[in-house]
Amino acid sequence: MDHRNLIASIPPEEKDSLQQRSDTAGLRHLALYLSALGVISTCISMQVTLWPLLILPQGVLLAFLFTLSHECTHKTPFRTAWLNDAVGHLVAIPIALPFVWFRYFHLAHHKWTNHPEKDPELGGKPRPDNWRSLLIYLSGFPYWKSMAIVLIQNTFGRIDAPYLPARQHRAMRIEARALLFLYALAALSLLYSPNLFWLWLLPVLVGQPFLRLYLLAEHGLCPPVANMLENSRTTFTNQIVRFLAWNMPYHAEHHAFPNVPFHQLPGLHRWTRAHLKSTSDSYSEFTGDYVHSLKQ
Repeated sequence: MDHRNLIASIPPEEKDSLQQRSDTAGLRHLALYLSALGVISTCISMQVTLWPLLILPQGVLLAFLFTLSHECTHKTPFRTAWLNDAVGHLVAIPIALPFVWFRYFHLAHHKWTNHPEKDPELGGKPRPDNWRSLLIYLSGFPYWKSMAIVLIQNTFGRIDAPYLPARQHRAMRIEARALLFLYALAALSLLYSPNLFWLWLLPVLVGQPFLRLYLLAEHGLCPPVANMLENSRTTFTNQIVRFLAWNMPYHAEHHAFPNVPFHQLPGLHRWTRAHLKSTSDSYSEFTGDYVHSLKQ
């Protein structure tokens, strides 16, 4: 059974229930996430005992804001529409991911998931297939480079990807210019205080490899087919990772039925689990499988 037939088989009342968004669920999750980030940030700022060890969890929390941005592109974390947009724009700042641009980039990824030429996440290039390309990918360098290029191109109106609608070009120019202005201010602030270096710049660089490895599991080693239960992987993991990633380890479920908000994905999984084609029992298992697939 492919994802279309599976979703069609779910009773209408259950399908409606699965699609129910909730400000309460979204704000509760966001509050817990920001509380963890706030506590660690405070400890780093106060330079508590062994504070340098907190750079790693700070970085992981910052890097995984990507998954919240991703959810906001689908307008699913919150029931109130403007909350999704507001949070998406705010999250763009620490991870350099322009929100309007990313929404259409990501919609194209859903349309062409794992297609070697058409999926913009692949960009016409294969995923890392040897140790050198894997280490470069995990470093996060390709991500930061591509985001810098996107911001500069959008700033000057060089927006030509076919999946980026012309009606949104002006909004993309504005958001790119706003982000670059904020980054210029941040750079100037470093002349007076190193706080942003320790609270943001270094942590977000340190946390990026963990996000890259997590993202690699979403579609890595999955076949380039149209069935979302096959071209996307659900990874079984612990509650901490599911919390960090807003339940996106249920990734095949998300691709099969993108309108289902993060807090309903475990419920959707009960319908999909017997039909999933690509799964891993943990991220360590996936990593081991991926390493074994690399060219020697």
